[in-house]
Amino acid sequence: MPLQQGLVQVYTGNGKGKTTAALGLAVRASGHGLRVLIIQFMKGWPNYGELRAVKNLPGVELRQFGRAEFVDRNNPDPADIRMAHDALQAAADAMARGECDILILDEVNVALDFGLIALDEVLRLLDAKPPTMELVLTGRNAHPEIVRRADLVTEMLDIKHPYAEGVQARRGIEY
Repeated sequence: MPLQQGLVQVYTGNGKGKTTAALGLAVRASGHGLRVLIIQFMKGWPNYGELRAVKNLPGVELRQFGRAEFVDRNNPDPADIRMAHDALQAAADAMARGECDILILDEVNVALDFGLIALDEVLRLLDAKPPTMELVLTGRNAHPEIVRRADLVTEMLDIKHPYAEGVQARRGIEY
């Protein structure tokens, strides 16, 4: 059964937990038989735990569009720009075909902030959202216009993080 009303959610801020919150929503939706598509921008590293976990969640699909390396904000590789546009196109195609009830665009805000994609491209996607589809946009530095158009905005606040004390990312916790 599709959603009666789909909204636009934004998870942003410098704190940890934006992708994790979106994945938690995917788990909850799977438990109710909803179809979820997660499109990850700027992520191509094959060892994220969520890649393994979603294989066990009925109705949840995750597609990565990115290289394993970090994107250089000041000098992005042409492949990073191409993959970000491919991710946007995949999202638009999924919307047009009605492939999912919930569409999660993980790190789309960062792709926009880094200049890999343009604001008008993302706004067109928001305008094309079917009324019964939930759309979730994650990533730091959400553009003010996206925040304005969203129905729900959560800002993750970085108060304290072990990385500041030299603790590296831990398997199963940060990746």
